Amino acid sequence: MEVEINAGELNIKRKDDSRKNRALHGLYRSLIQNMVTGVNDGFSKKLELVGIGYRAEMKGDVLVMMLGYSHPTVFVAPPEVTIEVPTPNSVVISGIDKQLVGLVASKIRSFRKPEPYKGKGIKYENEFVRRKAGKTAAK
Repeated sequence: MEVEINAGELNIKRKDDSRKNRALHGLYRSLIQNMVTGVNDGFSKKLELVGIGYRAEMKGDVLVMMLGYSHPTVFVAPPEVTIEVPTPNSVVISGIDKQLVGLVASKIRSFRKPEPYKGKGIKYENEFVRRKAGKTAAK
């Protein structure tokens, strides 16, 4: 792959039309597009804490979450990512690197994934948690 800058435009050229080079051409194009979008607009992910007593707060640059464990869960974000807590039940992760924002969001979500019976846990803003019926009382 060759990357050229001509008159303010970024062009990617491939050597031939082999299957591998066509796939890499699209990959490089997407990666460069994400870099440009990240610098211009930035990326963000919103997480919601669902459950009684589940809350988050920022103490300096450390995210402290109460997730139903006997102790608070502490998360220190990398310096390239900013974490905001607009309400105690929501966390917003933002930055210019799409991969790193998604990685941090998934790491925070992994502390307490949403469970299917009551829906408690940390979920993405638009995530749908499939619910199960659970046990019924025996007669």
